[in-house]
Amino acid sequence: MPFYHKLGNIPPKRHTQFRKSDGSLYYEQLFGTIGFDGMSTNSYHEQRPTQVKEIKRQYSVAPKIALKNNIKSYRFKGFQVKPEDDYLESRKTVLVNSDCAIVLAAPKQSTKDYFYKNTDADELIFIHKGSGRLRTMLGNINFKYGDYLLVPRGIIYKIDFDTQDNRLFIVESHRPIYTPKRYRNWFGQLLEYSPFCERDIRQPQELETYNENGDFLIKVKKQGDIIEMVYASHPFDVVGYDGYNYPYAFSIHDFEPITGRVHQPPPVHQTFETDAFVVCSFVPRLYDYHPQSIPAPYNHSNIDSDEVLYYVDGDFMSRNDIEAGHISLHPAGIPHGPHPGATERSIGQVKTDELAVMVDTFKPLMVTEEAMKIADEGYYKSWLE
Repeated sequence: MPFYHKLGNIPPKRHTQFRKSDGSLYYEQLFGTIGFDGMSTNSYHEQRPTQVKEIKRQYSVAPKIALKNNIKSYRFKGFQVKPEDDYLESRKTVLVNSDCAIVLAAPKQSTKDYFYKNTDADELIFIHKGSGRLRTMLGNINFKYGDYLLVPRGIIYKIDFDTQDNRLFIVESHRPIYTPKRYRNWFGQLLEYSPFCERDIRQPQELETYNENGDFLIKVKKQGDIIEMVYASHPFDVVGYDGYNYPYAFSIHDFEPITGRVHQPPPVHQTFETDAFVVCSFVPRLYDYHPQSIPAPYNHSNIDSDEVLYYVDGDFMSRNDIEAGHISLHPAGIPHGPHPGATERSIGQVKTDELAVMVDTFKPLMVTEEAMKIADEGYYKSWLE
């Protein structure tokens, strides 16, 4: 859960007159969620944020489903997704259900001639390769390898990359994405035993403010379509805001692992949550220290959730033949566990350097046609002796 943040110039009281030096009013906007009951931000604009000049093209970017009802374990080779120049065109949805979409992207260029807004989903963008700057209506954030960028739904943004070598793992969520409840007290403060704290969350610290008229193209995602809308004023015209609903960054390298004498279950790695899925971060850590411990995870029956593991870096002790950029899908309904030999190899090991992101969904995931282009069809047999 983000905490209160204030940036730029705002009036002493909400919903009161806030005037420019020439005597005219700034325009207030409540940027809120869950009606008037969720997190919100009050922003103040140079011009009315409601000035739509034209609605142009509308086209579908809905994923095409290859497997609707799947019980087969898969490995997808994510780095086989070919780089593309355009940021939006580079985004390939590989797994999807009614709550979320898991997307791979390899954009080569920054967004130049348009702005982007996802009205359907919060976006959790994990930076596997690349660095640059996320530019938004509520301020800018620099990013680099290992960063999670949390972009709440409705935020208008651009993304600038420093080079053409970029790899992103994106989760689009139709539910708000929060930090786990068990890490917070009743005031919302992260607790002492949380694996990260407020100091690790990077808020926007720079507002990019323009007072310009013209034709400003915003590509809006709504119900699986991209709708091209032309606004009469620059979308980055905020002079100040305060509240709780804003983009922020958190580095996987700032996640402090929880370890124990025996193997700890995946919830100790939890980093974000919704009421429909969780996101976990597996980071370098010491292994279990019971004298008879088995560091490799035990076999587990996926009864209630699909498990997706995105491999980032390091040696993945429980899997054979896994490389950076691979995604494993272990669907609900069947057990999964270490590959043959992995349990034995793990005994006596004292630490791991693995880095991975896990998404566990409570509804089954459908496999898309884009996923099948990079699928290892024989992966489900890899537990045979």
